[in-house]
Amino acid sequence: MFLDHPSITATNAQTEPDRLERLQRVYGYAMALADSAGNAGFVDKLTQLHDHKGTLIVLWHAPPSAEEQDYFSRAWASKVGDGTTMVEHEY
Repeated sequence: MFLDHPSITATNAQTEPDRLERLQRVYGYAMALADSAGNAGFVDKLTQLHDHKGTLIVLWHAPPSAEEQDYFSRAWASKVGDGTTMVEHEY
């Protein structure tokens, strides 16, 4: 069992708690994509997920591959996410 999950934060989280719930779903979606691809090291690269007014910001310990970035793009664009392509990566 992995216990060092990334922190999950959102702008206006106290007045809009649904943003944190959405990030939890997006994180699970991205993790499922990584798992199905056999990418066991994916979770170790993540530091934080942040929803800044509808833009997903993914912070990494190490530079992600294009495939790893795509996990979050797909998740954020899905119905469990924001439904947009507004994703930024910082490392």
